[in-house]
Amino acid sequence: MGTVMALDVSMGKSYKVVYDDQQCLSEGEVIHSQAGFQELLDEIYTLPEDLMLVFESTGIYSKTLETFCQKNQLRYCLLNPLAAKKQLEQGTLRSWKTDKHDAHKLAQVHRQNDRPEKLDQPDIYHDIRDLSRFYQEVEEDIKRTRMYLHNALQLSFPELERFFSSRVTPYALTLIDLFPHPDFVLQTSKTKIKNLLIRSTTKKISENRAKQNASEIFEYAKESYPAVSSSSVQTQKVQYYARQLLQRLEEKEKVSKQMTEKAKQLPEFELLISFPGIGDISAALFIGEIGDLSRFSDHKKVNAFIGIDIRRYQSGKYAGQDHINKRGNPKGRKILYFIVRNMIRQQKAAPNHIVDYYYKLKKQPHPKKDKVAVVACMNKLLKCIYSMVRNNTKYDYSYTASMDQ
Repeated sequence: MGTVMALDVSMGKSYKVVYDDQQCLSEGEVIHSQAGFQELLDEIYTLPEDLMLVFESTGIYSKTLETFCQKNQLRYCLLNPLAAKKQLEQGTLRSWKTDKHDAHKLAQVHRQNDRPEKLDQPDIYHDIRDLSRFYQEVEEDIKRTRMYLHNALQLSFPELERFFSSRVTPYALTLIDLFPHPDFVLQTSKTKIKNLLIRSTTKKISENRAKQNASEIFEYAKESYPAVSSSSVQTQKVQYYARQLLQRLEEKEKVSKQMTEKAKQLPEFELLISFPGIGDISAALFIGEIGDLSRFSDHKKVNAFIGIDIRRYQSGKYAGQDHINKRGNPKGRKILYFIVRNMIRQQKAAPNHIVDYYYKLKKQPHPKKDKVAVVACMNKLLKCIYSMVRNNTKYDYSYTASMDQ
């Protein structure tokens, strides 16, 4: 099996063992610091050149070790946690887990398992992935903060939500920050409210629109029956969450620009946006989560990476219903799901064979359920995108439609 260095990674440190033909040569703890990694590198230089480092992906904790391998051009295998768990349980029914035991077991079973060497993607894919994750985190913060704002606003001035019933805008948030309670409105005049709106918002609005909004706010204030006073904590929370939401919307806009500018540098970006229903942000998010498609030998491996490959169970006369594995990248799966949904929503904009396939599944003699049809479309979309990127061709409805027939 050659020389193997297996590491069980934890926060700030790893337990390391070195094996050569099932014989342990050394073991010990590695601290994730400049001195610790230098000591590890010095030991690696004394070992044979065919050395392979093996460790499990543990999110943020294994990232430092992975960076160490990349910077020093070391060969390494990064194991999926589920795959690592199955390999560690090989040949034993005993449940025994310690950092030391796991490191030894990872090295001992290396020969019995086909562990592919991790091939690094260009740095730009890592940058887009980090921006994609940051963008999604900001989106989650926006949803959470909007819920908090809604709860506080229902107690102080619920009528103001009419200004952003469909979507939150910076203008509506500025308005809420200025007038979180009806008393703030009734204590001033319509003219002053109009002037305050024009002066305070970052968006240019006409005097007529500001005047109209001032009249609307005044009418809302007169009919409102707040559950709290203007000096209550709930009113203070309305202003706080309005400012927080405004800040997050600005951050989202900033991150989306960074992410799309990075993604536009890659040739597959133009191929993706040629697909009806895939815009700049969707294309950038897709690239961020899927990465370099050329590293996959076929589209089935892309499916497995996303987690929409089929899980099948059959025993004797019993045959379970097929389900998707959901063992891959959940963020990538979510993005792909929303891309298909967006294609269905925008179906009138341009012909799209994915949408055609969706309605074909829904109109069969035994119509598929909505989510089943969408997942089938996700599979078809991935196959199509993989082919487009591998052959460097833009989307062509006439070609794909003829292929489906």
